[in-house]
Amino acid sequence: MRLHTPEDVPDTPEQRASDRRRFLRALNASLAFVLLLAAIFFLQQGEDVRPFAVAARESAGLLGLLTAPLLHGSFEHLAANAGALLMLGTLAGTVYPRATVAALPLLWLGSGLGAWALGDPGSFHLGASGVTHGLMFLIFVLGLLRRDRPSIAAAMIAFFLYGGMLLTVLPQEPGVSWQSHLGGALGGVLAAFWLRDRDPLPPRKRYSWDDEDEAAPAFDELEMPKPEDVPVLWHRPEPNDEERGRVLPFRRPGSDGDGRGEPPPPIRPD
Repeated sequence: MRLHTPEDVPDTPEQRASDRRRFLRALNASLAFVLLLAAIFFLQQGEDVRPFAVAARESAGLLGLLTAPLLHGSFEHLAANAGALLMLGTLAGTVYPRATVAALPLLWLGSGLGAWALGDPGSFHLGASGVTHGLMFLIFVLGLLRRDRPSIAAAMIAFFLYGGMLLTVLPQEPGVSWQSHLGGALGGVLAAFWLRDRDPLPPRKRYSWDDEDEAAPAFDELEMPKPEDVPVLWHRPEPNDEERGRVLPFRRPGSDGDGRGEPPPPIRPD
């Protein structure tokens, strides 16, 4: 069945080529950042990286706001964050290229500020997990705010792959910096509200039933009127004595009119 649409669907070869270029740019940028993290991890082996980590509630630890997401404590730590950065960074950069670039500083600093303000005194925090949480919350909240088809699809993919991040912003296990997770997540939520209109909405395909919905009467017109507002179509006349008619008496028991017992009284006309 062919549906009438006043607008052509923007699925031209030029549009598909533009989408492919946007996807490749997001993928290459995410992959380049992951390779940078891997290079820094191998360079930091045998070195004391605590001066570049976030030292909770210490003025000297504020330097880690800029450098801590680049450092990781183990290869497993790096691998877990690398996979999330590659997937979520590509997804966010493809659907929201402008909003993602503008939101990255807020996610980066939010991760460090959460660890610095909420961490235990004397603790050190490092890793890009706060940034990954910020990306996940950015994509998810933007899907709730914008509600167009690409945004909803991106939010569902992010939630399906990394929905567990909704729980890791709370204390789960020792040695995991939930404080940086929470800071990055708050940064993602704030960035979503702040930058939800940064990327233009895609053209919406209009269907024939959209015109029918606009032509339908408003809900108020379909409500039942009040009883006093309903017009009276017929009035029952009041009966008078002449219209009351006559009353017929019932036969007495045993008087069936067949000669046995008393006959029924005669009926007299009025």
